[in-house]
Amino acid sequence: MAIVKGRGFASVNYPTGMNLGGDPTQALIHCTTLGDFVITLSSVDLGQGIKTVGAQIGAETLGVPVESVRVDLGDTDTGPHCMGTFASRLTHRAGNAIIMAAKEARQTMLEVAAEELEVNATDLETDGRGNIHVVGAPSRSISVMDVALAAHFKQGKTISGRGIYMKPKSEVVPETGEMDPDSGQAHACTVADVEVDTETGEVRVVRLISAYEIGRAINPNLARQQIMGGAWMGISHTLFETTAPYYPSQEYAPRDFNEYLMPAFGELTEIDGAILQRPSSTGPFGAKGLGEMTANPPIGAIANAIFNATGVRINHLPITPERVLRGIEVLPAISIGRHPGE
Repeated sequence: MAIVKGRGFASVNYPTGMNLGGDPTQALIHCTTLGDFVITLSSVDLGQGIKTVGAQIGAETLGVPVESVRVDLGDTDTGPHCMGTFASRLTHRAGNAIIMAAKEARQTMLEVAAEELEVNATDLETDGRGNIHVVGAPSRSISVMDVALAAHFKQGKTISGRGIYMKPKSEVVPETGEMDPDSGQAHACTVADVEVDTETGEVRVVRLISAYEIGRAINPNLARQQIMGGAWMGISHTLFETTAPYYPSQEYAPRDFNEYLMPAFGELTEIDGAILQRPSSTGPFGAKGLGEMTANPPIGAIANAIFNATGVRINHLPITPERVLRGIEVLPAISIGRHPGE
């Protein structure tokens, strides 16, 4: 038995959104009688955090505390239109739509406040803490709650806004195939360190280190958690997950999730990730898509690390001990543990 070590690299660039007839998403926003704001989307939160990020984007645009903004995810029958939660598009598309809706609502809010303070709306600004005051005269102020009460019960106005973000469709140039299919490209690189048992074929991922260029991170903590979760999924895709191990034969296929292989706590490893911020010109506050890409580069990095350790190049997932051993069997014994090319 021998434990051999290897290191592998893999990089990826990942598109934000798709070229689907404009790929639109709508957002609605309204102010309650007590000065809270509700953002309505038909998007789906799959755990990536659109409720949190959407509230942050709305609060920043409105100029109110994030605690006073919540995101209500309806459905396709009752909510505004959304193409869907896919293509790492939701922060970009919904975020831009929220900004548009929040700007419209903010304008009405300032107009109501201006009437109460007997000034021009252009002379007002928000402080981000729930108040509106005259520029240069903070003592002349009114709370957002009082503005909401005045709008509903005194002035008879609705503080609300609508937004839709739609990237113009890019038609294919027939002669060249040229087109503009997305709204930006995020980038990532992962380094994987592995140990391979040459007697059993078992692979252990020792460490995964990644760097992600994602535009601007609206919520850095959520972004880091997305990177951690994607690394776990990358390990799972590479070494464990399969619905039919002997496809097209259904023999030994898992019958339920109790038999479906995924990494448990014993298979977890050291995971770390750096976030590089290069704001996008089209994203909300510079954001690009992050979600799906976090599971991509770990796969290639682990496969390359196995090759670096053993000289075995495996092109099918999952990389099971059986496939590792079959690869080792056809290699000269002296080559195991040596870096390819030595």
